[in-house]
This record gives sequence, C-alpha cells and structure tokens, in this order.
Amino acid sequence: MSKRSLWSKLKGWSLFLPVVSLLLVMAVNIIHDISVGANPFSFFMITLRETTGNGTILYGRIIDILNRGSEVAILAIGMTLVVSSSAGTDISVGSVMSLCASFCCMLLAGYGVSSTSTLAVPLIVGILAGIAMGAVCGMFNGTLVAYFGIQPMVATLILFSAARAIGLLLCNDLIVYVRNGTFGIFGGYLGIIPTPVVIVAICILVIGLLLRKTALGMYVQSVGINARASRIAGLNSKRIIFLTYLICGLLAGIAGIVASSRITSADSNNIGLYFEMDAILAVALGGNSLGGGKFNLAGSIIGAYTIQAITTTLYALGVSSTQAPVFKAVIVILIVAIQAPPLQAYFKKRSAAKQVKGAA
Repeated sequence: MSKRSLWSKLKGWSLFLPVVSLLLVMAVNIIHDISVGANPFSFFMITLRETTGNGTILYGRIIDILNRGSEVAILAIGMTLVVSSSAGTDISVGSVMSLCASFCCMLLAGYGVSSTSTLAVPLIVGILAGIAMGAVCGMFNGTLVAYFGIQPMVATLILFSAARAIGLLLCNDLIVYVRNGTFGIFGGYLGIIPTPVVIVAICILVIGLLLRKTALGMYVQSVGINARASRIAGLNSKRIIFLTYLICGLLAGIAGIVASSRITSADSNNIGLYFEMDAILAVALGGNSLGGGKFNLAGSIIGAYTIQAITTTLYALGVSSTQAPVFKAVIVILIVAIQAPPLQAYFKKRSAAKQVKGAA
C-alpha cells in the first residue's frame, strides 16, 4: 500500500480529526516536559501509588483525565443521541445532574439533615431514585420537544432554570453531606481503578450494544435527517425523539450520582455547573453535526476527554483556574475551526488542484 493511499484512508476516517485534536493536546504536554528538562513521556506514565484513603491506586495524568472527564463523557453520550434525533441540544443536563444528586442525597440522609454517616434508606434506593429522577426530567423534556413541538433549547431551558432550585428545595436549602463509605465508592475507586471510569465504560457498552444490536441507531439518524420522511416510511418520529431525551435524562442522573459521590455531598449550586456546555462541545469536537442526522458516539467520547485533557494541560502549564477558561476557549475555537466543513472543503479543493496540476 502506497503512502498516498494510506494517507487518503486516514483522512477519510470519521475519527481522524477528533483523534488528531486529542493527540495535539497531548503533544503540548510532551513539548512542555522537554522544555523543563523532565521525562518527555511523563504525561503517559501510569504508576501504582499508595494512598491513605483508597489504598493502592493507579496514578498518572492519563488516569486523571479519564477520571475527571467521566461526567462529561456520560453526558456526551446522551447529548449525541438528542442532537442527532432532534437537531437541537439539551441545555438542562447540568442542572438535572444537580437535581438528581440532591434527590439521592436527601433520601440517603433524610429530609432536613445536613450531614450524616448513617443512611436513612438503603443505598440502592437512593441511587435508583436519583437515576429515576433523571429519567423523569428526560421524559419531561422529550414530551415538550416531541409531542408539543417546542424548540429543544427553549423546552430544556425550563429545567435549566428550575432544576437547581428544585434540588435546593429538596435539600431544605442545605448542602447535604453523606459521609458513608459505600456511597463514596461511586466517585472513588474500585480496586485500583477509578469507579467513574468503570461507569463510563459500562454506559458506553450498554448504549453501544443498544444502538448496534437494535435498529434504534438507524432510526435516530433517519429521524434526524428527515423526520417527516421517516414518519411517512412508517417510523414513529415523535416516540424516537422522546426516547433519546429519556436516555439523555437517565445518563444525566448517572452523572449526577457520580459527581455527588465524588464529593460525598449534594451541592446544588455547583454540581454539573456549565457541564451542559462541555457536553455540547464534546459532540461538536467529535465531528458530529449539530444539525442532526448521522452521529459518531466514539467521536463524542473522544471530544469529552479532549476537553478534560485541555483543562489538565493548562493546569500543568501553570495557568490559574481563573485564567484557564480563556485559553481553553481559544484552543477549542482552533479545534472546531479545523473541523469546520468549509475549511475541510477548502483544503480538499486545494489538494485536488495540486493533483490536477501534477498530472498535467
């Protein structure tokens, strides 16, 4: 196989640009390590480290990215399906995360209790109730979008504004602390591996199998491309859109449980704050069109971890948390611009012109 044909195949790969974007962010870390005289591959090093609270665990910047980016990765899965089916975004997922976390912790601690180490209800009851709350929120959004025909951003703006306030009401305007080891495991470690990473893997596996082993993936794309034509072809477009919002809500509930377990509390004002923007951005960085239709779930996952890699890199370079969003925005603009269809079309046109000139 010639180098040219191999390069053409690589460029035609759907994940080419998302992977290149992630690799470029990692390359910055290598260059920085070389400049300060450190091991150029320290960014990729994974070691076992003994800790006082979690015993022996995997340690390294790659592990930190996988761990800290878990919530956004979970949200990105649901956001991908929502964008594909309805050509709109669910801007409520961050607030729904907060509501689910608050509902779960309120049940585990008991209403009006601000801190406890003894569970008021069995752990499984609180966890399932929190996830069920996410499903209810998803059904609410899905009903407004699919059956009432409200624009997705407008429909989800309701819970974007109200969910955190409802969470505060459930917690009696308190930050509810659940200092219980069994609850903390969802945001802690499962053996040597961060539990959030395992949860992300399970979510990807379940949704991936659902999309591949059933016709749901094809139906979602069909409805996103042309809902009217899909309806004429016999598909229940409204039900499919409703289902994607339901799945998105369920995943937001799971992300909320992970986030609250990580800090062993329900902080309604801060859990999931701005995560909806990161989830939407992850879908875009993954090479998915925000206009609906065809989607690539793997691209969205890579996009989510690219966002976390950028954040981790900025902190490693000594950028303060207050300045990081500015640099992050500039980097994201560059990545999105590289993946923009007009720019890709421009480079394809130039490449074709060079080939014609060379042949002549």
